[in-house]
Amino acid sequence: MDTTAQLARHGLFDARVPRYTSYPTAPHFAGGVDRDRFVSWLRAIPENGKISLYIHVPFCRRLCWFCACRTQGTTSAEPVRSYLNELKTEIALLGRHLAPGVRLSRMHWGGGTPTLMDAGQMAELAEAVETVVPMAPGAEFSVEIDPNEIDESRLDALKAAGMTRASIGVQDFDPMIQKAIGRDQSYELTARAVEMIRARGIESLNADILFGLPHQTEARMADSVQKLLSLSPDRVALYGYAHVPWMAKRQSLLPTDALPTPEQRLALFETGRKLFCWDGYQEIGIDHFARPDDGLARALAEGRLRRNFQGYTDDGATALVGLGASSISRFPQGYAQNASATSLYIRDVRAGQFATARGHVFSKEDLWRSRMIEQLMCEFRCDVEQITAVGARADWVRSVLAGLAARFAGVVEHTADSLVIPIEARPLTRVIARGVDAYDLSRTGHSPAI
Repeated sequence: MDTTAQLARHGLFDARVPRYTSYPTAPHFAGGVDRDRFVSWLRAIPENGKISLYIHVPFCRRLCWFCACRTQGTTSAEPVRSYLNELKTEIALLGRHLAPGVRLSRMHWGGGTPTLMDAGQMAELAEAVETVVPMAPGAEFSVEIDPNEIDESRLDALKAAGMTRASIGVQDFDPMIQKAIGRDQSYELTARAVEMIRARGIESLNADILFGLPHQTEARMADSVQKLLSLSPDRVALYGYAHVPWMAKRQSLLPTDALPTPEQRLALFETGRKLFCWDGYQEIGIDHFARPDDGLARALAEGRLRRNFQGYTDDGATALVGLGASSISRFPQGYAQNASATSLYIRDVRAGQFATARGHVFSKEDLWRSRMIEQLMCEFRCDVEQITAVGARADWVRSVLAGLAARFAGVVEHTADSLVIPIEARPLTRVIARGVDAYDLSRTGHSPAI
């Protein structure tokens, strides 16, 4: 049986599985985590500890049709100004509950479009954070930048605020594909944004590109990837477009008859993967690529690579605090998510309280399975020793791995102490990780396995 037939037999072309940026996944969060529990988890962060901070700005000038993020369109500056005031209030609330000496190891502004804020607003937000939880030496500060919504003054403000890494969404450079997904962003515009970023000494650059979009062919994919390579990003995320119009109604605007088949999606991914590897990038997990001297590549080599809501990370902080509407925090004790609706978030913060709406408290087994899934997603292997290090019994780990080995016989390599996903089977990684997941996914919609 050839490789494609093996992949098909194990569900690659028809399965819908989580991306496993969390475990359990967000659809399983429930109401058992309230603002009091969130506060108790904040207060448990030790003095002089390090945390990561994610700040969500849910506004866009225009809504791209392919996007399934929690965003809303605005043609006015007033909603952004009002929202910034609530963010500053939430940051001040955070400061009341953190122990002395807590510092940031990572900060990321995402969205939406954080660069909808003007230069003065960016400076206000950065100052509000610095007052409450300053950056630790060597900390990383990254911002999602829309080339359509950036200029010299805003980049000056971000540089002055300490931004060390810029993240640009490319999706695809082909004009026909951009028209089909509602994303007008030329190569020239993107190159100009990159030039302005680097002119300020910000050398670290991330880029996202998608496969599986309407009208994509291997030739068009190769052209977009080669254009992206000419910009020399340090890291690239090659994500599969997830067509989930029942979750994101705007996706119904896409021409579904022009979407590639699952088999074509695999070919598109392989086209991008080979070009990145030929250009000297190292493969990081299932869908990231990094220059050999990048932090992700070093983390992979040293066994420190982790997975979170932004994808892969080399951040070692044990707590990630999410601020803003719909943001998710991860603590050693569990997950906590803010109200998804911006109006509900604003209502709660204006009342002087956190907007925690739901979450999940980890059981011991959650932590064990989470680490197993993370190791599979990061290293394409799972070792008994690694999982017993987080408290699991060796016989339990061996039993789970034996179950995977039986289910994916002929695909994975299995010994008494480990399970390995060989190179040719790596497209199945999320499907294999699903075999570790103890939660019922039958009622939750997820993206295609490829």
